[in-house]
Amino acid sequence: MPKINVYLPDELAEQVKETGVPVSAVCQRALEQAVRRIGTIRAIRFDDPASEEVAARQSRFTDRVRAVLRLAADRARADGSATVDTEHLLAGVLAEGGNLALRVLQAMDVDPERISLPARSGSDTPAAYGPQAAVALELAVTEALTLGHNYVGCEHLLIGLVAEPDGTAGEVLRGLGVEPRATRQTVVAALSGFAHLQAATAAQPDPTAMIAAVVRRELQPVIERIERLEND
Repeated sequence: MPKINVYLPDELAEQVKETGVPVSAVCQRALEQAVRRIGTIRAIRFDDPASEEVAARQSRFTDRVRAVLRLAADRARADGSATVDTEHLLAGVLAEGGNLALRVLQAMDVDPERISLPARSGSDTPAAYGPQAAVALELAVTEALTLGHNYVGCEHLLIGLVAEPDGTAGEVLRGLGVEPRATRQTVVAALSGFAHLQAATAAQPDPTAMIAAVVRRELQPVIERIERLEND
């Protein structure tokens, strides 16, 4: 059986030793999940809708990513492309319109509406993802796993598109100053800010409940007076 070395930060390594976590079993399980999720992406064919659904479910794509993939396929059909390529994926991200990837781009001083993608003409119908697009999707899954997320969102796909070295989308994005490391850092910051906002919102009292409480407090003396009259 081949052996794979796993290097851990010193602090984490000490914690693993103290707790006795079975590193081999944990790593094996994580790798099995990653291989399965990436393998399903490679198996997608657009003439087999079932393969798309299986890949989306097993890879834990969010609803927005699923919408992006549908929009990407539509763009590829409009271009007459035989495959869905990275520029189609990026076009899908832009067309979806409400995803976190767009906010990340804005935070990096890139206006999504000004991103120009090359138009192609052909007469084919896409049957599968092109090699660069497949790699970008695989990188998106890997980024989600690396960040410890149990889903793959448009923000992960953006990192994958930027990090994929040969596709048109990465070339366009990097030409606008969107680099992989900075994109990853911005995604992490955006998600942290979103989590903080959720926590702050959850800590705030419900305005409807506050109004109801005020109404009850103001009406309580009237209610008590009516009850006394009824008892008399």
